[in-house]
Amino acid sequence: MPIYEYICQDCETSYERLVRSKAEHIECPRCGSGRKQLKFSTFSSPNGSASGGSESSSSSGATDSCACTPRSCGCH
Repeated sequence: MPIYEYICQDCETSYERLVRSKAEHIECPRCGSGRKQLKFSTFSSPNGSASGGSESSSSSGATDSCACTPRSCGCH
């Protein structure tokens, strides 16, 4: 079960949720809104440096439908 990071579109609170099903209703813990945007997550590599989703989609080449970057692609 993946942990997703969201940003509330109403109060701009950033939060994480363990999602068991795509049909699960996710609400903001601060304002209770269901309006959210999925964030690209930053993860830590074995050498301790952060990598991954901290780049914007325009600079990394990623799209909303996949997490591909100029250096790696998991969907092609």
